[in-house]
Amino acid sequence: MKVVFLQDVEGVANGGDVKEVKRGFARNYLVPKSLAIPATKDALQRIERLTHQADENRVKRMENLQALADELSGRRVDVAMRAGASGRLYGSVTNTTIAEQLSALIEGEIGRRSVEIPEPIRDVGVYGVNIRLYSGISASVNVLVHPMDTDPDEYLQFLETRKQSEEDADAEIEDDLEAELATPIDTGQPVEDIGTSDEDQDEAASDPSTKVEADEDTASESSHTSPDEELVEPTE
Repeated sequence: MKVVFLQDVEGVANGGDVKEVKRGFARNYLVPKSLAIPATKDALQRIERLTHQADENRVKRMENLQALADELSGRRVDVAMRAGASGRLYGSVTNTTIAEQLSALIEGEIGRRSVEIPEPIRDVGVYGVNIRLYSGISASVNVLVHPMDTDPDEYLQFLETRKQSEEDADAEIEDDLEAELATPIDTGQPVEDIGTSDEDQDEAASDPSTKVEADEDTASESSHTSPDEELVEPTE
């Protein structure tokens, strides 16, 4: 079915475009929401005016979405959930959950598809979540998931204090390890005496094989007396 788009439909067409779409998509979504009209002869004759109107609507819509992004940026969304002692949730926080909380916060409408989370949240804590309002227009919000029957501000303070304590403990362990690695190893004797210790000398003296080798060396030296050192018998 061929239609003329009256407004931008992200990922499909811009306002003023004439495109062929599935009949069900046109009748059940595009036409009821005034996003497009059937491409009749009259509609085609009004393409130029429709395109101009769509351009004006696009500019206005972008301005409104950017203003909304500025309003959302940095905001905190509190979500109360049932949780166990370990912080694991009984259930999960989905993009639908966050979209509903955001919509209530701004008294407007945020679609669940605008909330970008890789997977449902299953633990208490603070999570940075990107809200994609349109191509090139996004806002970053913080989602605080806290146990039911707890004050959000007090629980946030608890989380921050716990995180700081963990960071301080990690830093202390790292400092201790660096100090230990920087401490020289004590060998118990001066560096210049490392070549032969007293213990090594005692072992050599008590080793019979060492003594035999020493005697053989002495005998060898005696049998190689130089001519100048031979005894001369005195003459009468």
